[in-house]
Amino acid sequence: QVQLVESGGGLVQAGGSLRLSCTASGRTLINYGMGWFRQAPGKEREFVAAIRWPGSTTFYADSVKGRFTISRDNAKNTVYLQMNSLNAEDTAVYYCAAGRSLLIDYNAARYDYWGQGTQVTVSS
Repeated sequence: QVQLVESGGGLVQAGGSLRLSCTASGRTLINYGMGWFRQAPGKEREFVAAIRWPGSTTFYADSVKGRFTISRDNAKNTVYLQMNSLNAEDTAVYYCAAGRSLLIDYNAARYDYWGQGTQVTVSS
């Protein structure tokens, strides 16, 4: 069993930056792919970014490409999401997810564990 805990969310002005962290416990993330998803009020959950084990392959939603960067520190069992140039459309609850698949990508069905989420609010 893997427990995921997100942190780093908060309120930021448009154009600002935030860095989300997701730390896993229960087991190491060796061979686990990691991802970030988000869900805005009244909308379905959507893919944001993913990173495969051990970290050389990444994927991004078109809406965040060039602004967000996903990375992982395998020694710390932690994945990060650096978010720059934030705008109001980025307001959502952000969820961290982990999957045992080496082919992790935008597909939510490939993820086995999910965190509780952290709120990101961007004021315009």
